[in-house]
Amino acid sequence: MDEILRVSHLQKKYDDFTVLDDVNFTVKKGEVVVIVGPSGCGKSTLLRCLNGLEEIQEGSVLLDGAVVNPNKKDLCKTRERIGMVFQSYDLFPHKTILQNVTLAPILVKKRKKEEVCQEALALLKRVGLLSKKDQYPRQLSGGQKQRVAIVRALMMQPEVLLLDEITASLDPEMVREVLDVVLSLAKEGRTMLIVTHEMQFARAVADRMIFLEGGKIVEEDETKSFFEHPKTDRLKQFLQTFTYEDL
Repeated sequence: MDEILRVSHLQKKYDDFTVLDDVNFTVKKGEVVVIVGPSGCGKSTLLRCLNGLEEIQEGSVLLDGAVVNPNKKDLCKTRERIGMVFQSYDLFPHKTILQNVTLAPILVKKRKKEEVCQEALALLKRVGLLSKKDQYPRQLSGGQKQRVAIVRALMMQPEVLLLDEITASLDPEMVREVLDVVLSLAKEGRTMLIVTHEMQFARAVADRMIFLEGGKIVEEDETKSFFEHPKTDRLKQFLQTFTYEDL
């Protein structure tokens, strides 16, 4: 597989506080990388640095060899290539579900409305929400809203998809319906970076795992080895706080 994303010596600070410190990793096309770690370790900040939502102080983020820089005029083009789904959905409350997922492709990418709508309907059908296309976000459950948010990100046809704790605010019974959508995307070869606390989901979906703590990568490995043969005492301790069940 060809490399699509390279993070080199990335450092992120807020004033004198270092959030991310000398972070290095690469992602190949079609690979699913899951980032885990204790709360406050910098996981979400890392994702935001990858598509230019946060400025970095040192190091670089390269997408297909091109620098992702939040100060550049072409950043909007970069964000079209690196999609992101947030924990909080961020849907427009005054627009229907269909309008929510078609707005950006039509306005930003200047695509034909008819073509965009056909693609949107196909994706909504795929995630089980075709019947909700004319409803508004307030009429949907949390799990349904998150599935809409995933469709909205996919509508921009991103090369890399970032998923930030997308099940964190959901009731337990709604978690599975969202995770099933992500699992199906992984099976079709989507390149994804996922931040999650759902360890059994991570084990099922990831090609590779990254354990982040204190803004540093403590351990990185293929998924099976990561869970079954952790190399550091800190990762062993972290994994012991979870119980696992087969998905």
